Amino acid sequence: MNFSVVIPVYNRPEEVDELLDSLTRQSNKNFEVIIAEDGSTKKCDFIAEKYASQLSVLYFEKPNSGPGQTRNVGAEKAKCDYLIFFDSDCIIPENYIENVSSYLKNNFVDAYGGPDKALPTFTTIQKAINYSMTSFFTTGGIRGGKKSMDKFHPRSFNLGVSKKAFDAVGGYGKMRFGEDIDFSLRLLEKGFETALIPEAYVYHKRRSTFKQFFKQVYNSGIARINLYLAHPKSLKLVHFLPAFFVKVMILSVILSFFFPIFILVPLLYSLLVLIDSTLKNNSLKVGLYSIAAAWTQLFGYGTGFISAVWKRLILRKGEFKAFEKKFYE
Repeated sequence: MNFSVVIPVYNRPEEVDELLDSLTRQSNKNFEVIIAEDGSTKKCDFIAEKYASQLSVLYFEKPNSGPGQTRNVGAEKAKCDYLIFFDSDCIIPENYIENVSSYLKNNFVDAYGGPDKALPTFTTIQKAINYSMTSFFTTGGIRGGKKSMDKFHPRSFNLGVSKKAFDAVGGYGKMRFGEDIDFSLRLLEKGFETALIPEAYVYHKRRSTFKQFFKQVYNSGIARINLYLAHPKSLKLVHFLPAFFVKVMILSVILSFFFPIFILVPLLYSLLVLIDSTLKNNSLKVGLYSIAAAWTQLFGYGTGFISAVWKRLILRKGEFKAFEKKFYE
């Protein structure tokens, strides 16, 4: 099986360099690479040229429109029947293409997603954010880790889909946040099968500061309500948990002024994250940073969700994004 690897990029030539370098090391070489430059001022054309002798690379530029629409344009130029989408901040293990090819040969699905991990060379903040994005104790648990064929929603930083299924749903929609979940939901609604391939993991080198991370997850909280309005059956009880977390923690802090024992609620949660992350990363420093990452994620997502419930469901206002220009953060 041959694959078309599509990479949307915006002002990230250094990341594309690392990504393409990792692709040169693939044990299975049956793929082409399509780099879609989304109106960047810091272009990566010279990076694409650097790897032209080692990879089948197609590079092109387009006006800025965000990653979803840029993936669509990249997919239009694909020559192969199965697409793989990576974000530019991913590094791909050398057996990725081989693992995916083997899985699809034996268990073909129309779309798949894979996990993300952190390399030892990542910064402390990157490791902490990676923990919060994958942990059972944060919204990482909500994102899911099941091999369910009919419920798994692949995320676009690491997503594969047949060209047939991609074209059948019209590619990515115009949502700027949550566009990958919207895409997965439309695939499922059309009867296509999805799956998690545990062996198809990538090293996700998130470039966020905690401030950028908050903006990202705040928009994700808003997107969940936008997705509900587009796909009413998509909203589950578990999606309310970050908002519940926000309310419980704020209430606990307020009550602690009158009943000091309530301060144990946020302290015990922080201790749980500290222990879990320290053990998983073998680093107390990463564990401490993970406390900040977990609180940032849950409060960002939870407050974005609450804001969207108020504005969209109660006040009946139109779709909105709090941090609209942060397409790639």
